[in-house]
Amino acid sequence: MRSFARRTALPAIASAALLLTALTGCGSGISLDEPIEGPVWRLVQLGDEPIAPGGDAQLQFDRNSGRVSGSGGCNRVTGSFTRAGVSLKLGQMAATRMACADPVRGANEAQFLSALQNTASYRLAPGRLALLDGSGRTVALLSSGTTR
Repeated sequence: MRSFARRTALPAIASAALLLTALTGCGSGISLDEPIEGPVWRLVQLGDEPIAPGGDAQLQFDRNSGRVSGSGGCNRVTGSFTRAGVSLKLGQMAATRMACADPVRGANEAQFLSALQNTASYRLAPGRLALLDGSGRTVALLSSGTTR
């Protein structure tokens, strides 16, 4: 009788532990299936450098079409994306070719587009989307809120 209880209790405990881990998203408190699609994500940081308020760089992911669109700060951008768990891959981004009057905005836009192409995964926190490269380094930080 005792061995029957051990044989059934251990698998049940292991299953419960696996389910709990899956539901908590590896301790982040956010489900890995929480969508990035829907909100407009505004760029607030490139690499380690904050973006000055008033920047126009933003993205919006559309789950139905598998497309991402927005602005690099001066030009409209669009492309495709695929997401599975925390993996995020953006296809080649197309952009309009308007000149940036402000050279700083132009440089930020070029760096932002490069960051998008180097994105391999993401991390979510309430109101924040961090785009990560293949080594897990944050290449861009975006906010879905109106405050920076």
